[in-house]
Amino acid sequence: METDCSTPDTTAPVAPGPLPAGTRLLHIGPHETGTTSVQGALFAAKDAMAAHGVRFPAHSRHPMEAALAVCGRPGMTGDARPDERHWRRLVDAVHATGERTSLISSEFFADAPDDATVARIVDELGRDRVHVLVTLRPLAKIMPSQWQQYVQNGLRMGYEDWLDHMLRRAPYEKPNPSFWRRHRHDRLVERWARVVGAANLTVVVVDDRDRVGLMRTFESLLGLPGGLLEEVPDAADRSLTPAETEMLRILNREFRGNGLPDEIYSKLVRGGAVPRMKNVCRPASDDDRISTPEWALEAAAAIGAEMAGRIGGLGVRVLGDPALLSARPSPSPSPSPSPSSRAATAPAAPRIDPETAAQALYGVLAAVAAEPARTAGIRSVHRTPSGELVRVLGHRVLRRLRRT
Repeated sequence: METDCSTPDTTAPVAPGPLPAGTRLLHIGPHETGTTSVQGALFAAKDAMAAHGVRFPAHSRHPMEAALAVCGRPGMTGDARPDERHWRRLVDAVHATGERTSLISSEFFADAPDDATVARIVDELGRDRVHVLVTLRPLAKIMPSQWQQYVQNGLRMGYEDWLDHMLRRAPYEKPNPSFWRRHRHDRLVERWARVVGAANLTVVVVDDRDRVGLMRTFESLLGLPGGLLEEVPDAADRSLTPAETEMLRILNREFRGNGLPDEIYSKLVRGGAVPRMKNVCRPASDDDRISTPEWALEAAAAIGAEMAGRIGGLGVRVLGDPALLSARPSPSPSPSPSPSSRAATAPAAPRIDPETAAQALYGVLAAVAAEPARTAGIRSVHRTPSGELVRVLGHRVLRRLRRT
């Protein structure tokens, strides 16, 4: 288990004063900084917040499609690409709140690729009323969670190999160029502050030792009564265990190696196997977590300290202790292998529990049963004799030639 080895701060944090009435608070994440918990709490309390003059204009807990569309991002593997209609729907809902305070939250806003995109987002939401909120956690805690998310979207690379690419192989863009756009936090804050102005941006350093601290901060900024926002239990938000992640990573390798369509991955794996495992299976112990090797913890701590220093010089408001950004969990008691070994997670090969494997398989079967027309082709391809496959492919080629 990775445990925080820093000394707890016994001093209660000072609650920030509320933002001006009518503010449009734009929470941009980034990923793995408590966004899912906050979004769940805000959506569950939207009616109660409205009674206090605060609106949650999104039509769902997380307006992911709107953020992806305006940032020009393609979305998750196999999903339909979000388009301008998603963004316009959110903008219209925000403007419909009138002069009331409102809040928009999506970690995918952190994927905005340049100043022009940031300016468009701010301008269309109402530049004179937008206040940007950035939530941050230490890189050492973000890295294993973010790697898992990439695996759930089709990544085939093991954890230490991925760390080696992200931390040691310049320009640190492969296999996931989005990682440092999101998690080079000093540049993220600087990019948005350059557009909205330092006075209109607040950074919250999340302290994982205070489970309700982030909720209380949102309440204070929005002028809500204390205790209004409560964490909504969500089994689907739990992290995968090392064995579950390794099973999924190997499945990704087989999936890509056999050339199956991305749409099938979206429906059956990410929409079937993964949520079934998360919702039904419970890890036996909190110790069953992905372990980050010592060399990566040192690198993450050094980058975190550098980012904290740069953020402190940007003139933005910082809530919380910036020193936490360079905090590092203690490594696993057992020695980790060297990066050259390319181990997926830990020295011992992870073993999947039969119950977990069965539930993952059931999740796939349930997804197939829900959409038989879309998935019937998978079964027929693998059961069709090779001679028939050649004839089918030949007919398809002829049809394409005729069209051209």
